[in-house]
Amino acid sequence: MTTAVNTAPNLTSQLVNGLLSIKPLANLAKQQARSMIIKRAEKIGVPWRQRVQELRSRDWESELAEVQNPQLNYPDYYLRPFHAYDDGNLTWDAAFEEEVAAYTVHASIWPNAGVNGDPRLRKSYHDIIKEQVTREPQDILDLASGVGLSTFALQQVYPQARITGLDLSPYFLAVAKYNSQQRNVKIKWKHAAAESTGLPDNSFDLVSVFLLFHELPQKVAKQVLSEARRLLRPGGYLTIMDMNPRSEAYAKMPPYILTLLKSTEPYLDEYFTLDLEQELVDAGFHPPTITSNSPRHRTVVAQVN
Repeated sequence: MTTAVNTAPNLTSQLVNGLLSIKPLANLAKQQARSMIIKRAEKIGVPWRQRVQELRSRDWESELAEVQNPQLNYPDYYLRPFHAYDDGNLTWDAAFEEEVAAYTVHASIWPNAGVNGDPRLRKSYHDIIKEQVTREPQDILDLASGVGLSTFALQQVYPQARITGLDLSPYFLAVAKYNSQQRNVKIKWKHAAAESTGLPDNSFDLVSVFLLFHELPQKVAKQVLSEARRLLRPGGYLTIMDMNPRSEAYAKMPPYILTLLKSTEPYLDEYFTLDLEQELVDAGFHPPTITSNSPRHRTVVAQVN
């Protein structure tokens, strides 16, 4: 378990926040961030434009209708721009580009990892889960499943389990459903918010959350923890893989890179100052174990009290 540290925004972070409060500068930063990631993708062999064009050429209306809950009201925090998309995750562009973006961003985690960086990151997470989750889960919920990358990875680790992938973006879920058909794997997809899933109490042995919490305001993050506690059976586990605020990688990040990062992540400061250990205990979990699983990420494992 890690020890508490001072995670208050430092002077550099405050300066970056000031720059991003100027809308033209924020827009420029987002454009630069997007341009950089696409160039990096093509350089390391991720066929960004080709893959997106393949997806864009399909008719997605039937898939969207199958997964979308038309009665769902989107919370205000989700309507902000994310990842350089003005409409955040409620757009086909974000859904079509999530997979290639993951391979590109995670290529830089380890030296010379390239396209193997993303599967290596997922494996590092699952290795910790397999070691610390002592009961084989039969029912698994993948919160914020996106287009299914984290869901399919869980299915490979636990092929006998019944798995549900839940996301707030119907566009992501439409692509996830298509991806599951291409892989010939059976996954249940649900369109809902992670903090208000609408799923029954005590219905899962494992709730997995991969790269969600850095995209949440603190209030919502606490609600997600409470919701996970409600969904878990006695002795069940909540596992979280996300950015590690205590890593040297972020402490030593050059200001211009931090500016680009924050321009695409509106709740990053709230995440970096969240006392996740204490919030888990308050939500009804045993004190968690927190393990570094990459130079930039940590895995949190918490069992129900």
